[in-house]
Amino acid sequence: MESAIISGNSKKDIQLLITIAEKMGIKARFLSKDDLEDFGIGKAIVEGKTGEFIDTDEFLKSLK
Repeated sequence: MESAIISGNSKKDIQLLITIAEKMGIKARFLSKDDLEDFGIGKAIVEGKTGEFIDTDEFLKSLK
């Protein structure tokens, strides 16, 4: 499965793209602000994941 996120300033234009996608048999929907934030957080987690473990105490000290 392939996916795309499209954003724009015009709700009317985005709705047109969703309508076209649905006519082509592609599932499409609006994302709420919360959905978009969740996606961004998930993406940041995946990009920041190194597979290495860090010392919890040192990390907490670095936050101070």
